[in-house]
Amino acid sequence: MNWRKPIIYTLLYASGSKIPRNLKEIRRVEKLSKEEIQKYQEAKLKKLILYAYDNFPYYTKILGEAGVVRRGEVDLNNFNKIPILTKEIIRREGPNLYSKDHKKRKSYENTSGGSTGEPVRFLQDKYYDGWNIATKIYFKEYGDQKVGDKELRLWGSERDLLEGKEKFSIRARNWLYNRKELNSFKMSEKEMNEFVTFWNKFQPRWIEAYAQSIYEFSKFIKNNNLKIRSPKGILTSAGTLYPDMKQTIQEVFNCPVYNRYGSREVGGIACSNGKQNVLNVAFWHNYVEILSKNHKEKTGKVYITTLNNFSMPLIRYEIGDIGEIGENEREIKRVVGRVSSFFITREGKKIDGGFFRQLLYYKDWIKNYQIIQKDYNLILYRIVPTKRIKLSKEEIEEIEKRVKKALGHDCKIKIEFIKKINLNKSGKYSYTKSEVS
Repeated sequence: MNWRKPIIYTLLYASGSKIPRNLKEIRRVEKLSKEEIQKYQEAKLKKLILYAYDNFPYYTKILGEAGVVRRGEVDLNNFNKIPILTKEIIRREGPNLYSKDHKKRKSYENTSGGSTGEPVRFLQDKYYDGWNIATKIYFKEYGDQKVGDKELRLWGSERDLLEGKEKFSIRARNWLYNRKELNSFKMSEKEMNEFVTFWNKFQPRWIEAYAQSIYEFSKFIKNNNLKIRSPKGILTSAGTLYPDMKQTIQEVFNCPVYNRYGSREVGGIACSNGKQNVLNVAFWHNYVEILSKNHKEKTGKVYITTLNNFSMPLIRYEIGDIGEIGENEREIKRVVGRVSSFFITREGKKIDGGFFRQLLYYKDWIKNYQIIQKDYNLILYRIVPTKRIKLSKEEIEEIEKRVKKALGHDCKIKIEFIKKINLNKSGKYSYTKSEVS
């Protein structure tokens, strides 16, 4: 019996959380007709645009020039005339894109994970969280996963890797939600063997994992002919799930695999429902555009307009991914997105490249970067700065300290400032790359 679910919902209601209400609303609107869904999303879009026009000088200018807002009315026929919002613009405008009342909205600062190697700061708030968390819960319902079901997460935890411990609040939350976590930043053969033992003892019903981490884990199990208990389903995120990866994961764990697409900047974007290969767009949370250069092809850049972030609206934001549109605007056929590679120690320990990217988070002077493992004991940081800069001794020592903690004390770090990092064939940056086979 799942006794946790009523307790969790009682606590949410008692705290004034809007998550239960939003979840109920999501379930309702998902059943609407195509025409009703369009009207619903347009209403949210108009509300956000009008708010942005009235409260942000940047949006007042561009929305007026595009003819989207006139005399207090929103004309969505001119929506495609709105200039694309890039990370460069966000860096340039900075606080000019923050709502005047964002503190009253209980805003907090976040940063992009840098899937294209371009970290950027932005604000989110309690209202946004209420919709984003409800969206995540709803995505899990595609596989009939309920709040409080026994869950195991193969996730990245820098704190655990560097400090060996988690905050009490995190441990308490995981206990309440019946959740255990395995650190995807620590995946040596020894540790993956321990993962298997823990997994089989815990017997999770559901798995949430970094796409590439669960893929590496599945290959390890397969190559070593190990037995692993099958969960009811696996939800992958934080990376592109390619067909060959999905096939291997399904084969090893003998269960459906659900592919969730999202980002730090905009939260949940879309998720597969297990029955189809397409991703269903969370139209209540984000407005999605996939546009090619000539506007004729189905594959193109992904642009997102957040519908529930009023502390810092992102309108036609270039997220940095390339996707292919499905049969209708509510579907994404595939995403060619974040591609991460594992860095390897001489002992065979594998560390997700995401760990090394985290060391560059919240660095305003970084426009772009690429991190390359040249050898077991040599890491190259190639950085495109926003301006001429000389790193302080303390900053270099901090990066070196963390890299050596992960890869060994004999590891050397080289930092190289360059003007440009070229795209790969898929149109993405290889933001982490290991040249160690």
